[in-house]
Amino acid sequence: MRTVRARLIPRSAFGTLPLGDTLLGQLCWALRNRHGDGRLSALLDGYTQDRPFLVVSDALPAGYLPRPALPSHRFAALEGVDRKVAKKRQWMPLEKLNEPLTDWLRFCRTSAELPGGWFDMHPQPHNSIDRRTGTTGENFAPYTMRQYWPGTMISKNGRMPIEMGALDVYLVLDDTRLSIEELRAALSDMGELGFGRDASIGLGRFTVQAVESVSLPEQAGANAWLTLAPCAPQGAAWYPEHCFYQVFTRFGRHGDLAVKRGNPFKTPLLLAASGAVLTPASYESRLFVGQGLGGDGSLSQAVPQTVHQGYAPVIGVKIEPTRVTG
Repeated sequence: MRTVRARLIPRSAFGTLPLGDTLLGQLCWALRNRHGDGRLSALLDGYTQDRPFLVVSDALPAGYLPRPALPSHRFAALEGVDRKVAKKRQWMPLEKLNEPLTDWLRFCRTSAELPGGWFDMHPQPHNSIDRRTGTTGENFAPYTMRQYWPGTMISKNGRMPIEMGALDVYLVLDDTRLSIEELRAALSDMGELGFGRDASIGLGRFTVQAVESVSLPEQAGANAWLTLAPCAPQGAAWYPEHCFYQVFTRFGRHGDLAVKRGNPFKTPLLLAASGAVLTPASYESRLFVGQGLGGDGSLSQAVPQTVHQGYAPVIGVKIEPTRVTG
């Protein structure tokens, strides 16, 4: 397997943040629609037996990594910087990777400081429409839905962004089963149709600028992995005192044609969010960690063969054995 980087240029707001597990799910639908059920089934063969054909990272700001989910005492103290301000420094420049992990907070940037900006959440007003009359009817009940706008340059009317920051997605690819050209075509299909919630009304659009092979760097003396997507690390041999992560629950839903096959909701999953620092009992250089989930009917009654990406691309980092500050 090898790592490739897809550089994406957003063309609209997103209704769903492009995280690795949801990107993989929609890529599978794009492959199915382009190549058929048989090809997708062949690609997913062995997915839950540590043989994924593809592992997808979050869409990250171009040239940046997520800040490690380390407690504050694991970073060197920042003089004159308020603790709440320091917590907003969420993006680490890839070019500073070789700096000691304890100093990373000094180099991390906030979303507002990124070139081209990052995803800003804005509420979008909605209201239910009575299709028989074309009006809101007697029960006027407005509500809002979240939209995520990439970029910080706003036009004069204050509503439509005129510049959007590039996104990098790192994909660990088994190119003996899926070629880079086929991967690029599937990504382009996704960008044209839209990713995530409300794609049918124009959200989640992007263009694929480039898909190319890359070698993600690794820190000298690496002994832990920094994850670039949500993952399911349960059951592996870890050094628990030196594993740090934020837990979140994924309430998944089927997409594409599967929304019409009865119940569209999947079984909730407990995952470690991107930016986890996982220290194994025995370290080795790897392209991804985690496990494939499902495939046995446990994730969906409507589509029993459903799987979920519990894998994550990783970068090797060196974690110090003791705390840095008091």
